[in-house]
Amino acid sequence: MFSFYENDLAPLCSKVSRNSFRLAAILCLVLIVNPVKFDKRQTPLIEEDGIGGGIFLEKVFSDDVDDSLISASLILGDTLEGEIVIPEPGSFPKHRTLLYDFHTVLRGENISTLANNYGLNQDSIISINKISSTRLLQIGRVLKIPNQNGILHTVRGGETLSSIAQRYNADSEAIRITNELFSEKIAAGTELFIPGARLDWTRLQEINGDLFIWPLSGIVTSGYGYRRDPFNPSRRHFHNGIDIRGRSGAPVRAAMSGRVSRVGWDNVLGNYVVISHHSGYRSLYGHLSVIRTRTGAYVAQGERVGDVGSTGQSTGPHLHFTIYRNGVTVNPRALMR
Repeated sequence: MFSFYENDLAPLCSKVSRNSFRLAAILCLVLIVNPVKFDKRQTPLIEEDGIGGGIFLEKVFSDDVDDSLISASLILGDTLEGEIVIPEPGSFPKHRTLLYDFHTVLRGENISTLANNYGLNQDSIISINKISSTRLLQIGRVLKIPNQNGILHTVRGGETLSSIAQRYNADSEAIRITNELFSEKIAAGTELFIPGARLDWTRLQEINGDLFIWPLSGIVTSGYGYRRDPFNPSRRHFHNGIDIRGRSGAPVRAAMSGRVSRVGWDNVLGNYVVISHHSGYRSLYGHLSVIRTRTGAYVAQGERVGDVGSTGQSTGPHLHFTIYRNGVTVNPRALMR
């Protein structure tokens, strides 16, 4: 019986052996032709040379490069000789449409802290909210906060987008995009936001109250505005300056640099000095005991121009101090730091 089974299985075994040999030969051929696909120890695409694989790709690229490696090269930003380089996209435009946030002023806040918190300059917040004095900023006031630096400009008759841009040394395209304009012509009275523009230095100093220094340290005995006449209590009159008490002979100093336009005597002011400054400003110093400058002299801010006295109509040693802007008196306290 054993002999019967052995004879019948012999052809079958021989056939299996031939098939196994063929399968082994095919596997060997595949490994020889493309060993990478079956080598578990193959080098990863990105090795220790860092994200991007620049150095690694230089090592593995050859004349017989794999399509998958070419794709990886394009993704990782590397190039091959003769390869078409895809340029990086250009930077996004910096010009932005004007948008606003809103902020309610809290106790202890001022324009400087708000500007720092929002990453803006003071000019932008001041101009947008038409603030005339930062010292008078009220708690609870709601401020508009722009999304970029710049100031407002009210268009005058005959002005165009180009002329406005030239005036502020700004980019006309930036103005157009920021304000969503569709024409070079703009109606007079229109308010435009000029991105990147700044307030005039003098105007900013005015608003911050830093334009003048105090000409004399002392107590203000009479403020700017209507008051009872010290020589006739039955009537009121307009006091066009402030009175600062001081000891007789104390130095009186120029509140801002400028040129002395007049010195002399007046029956009311006594000995006085007038100094002309930039931007249409003048300052007057009255009731001096001694004048220590002369007409035409240039004086620096803080330079001594006279001494405290009680000349003219005066109730005691003090300085009468007046500031004019374009010939009109203004409250000195709003402009002095």
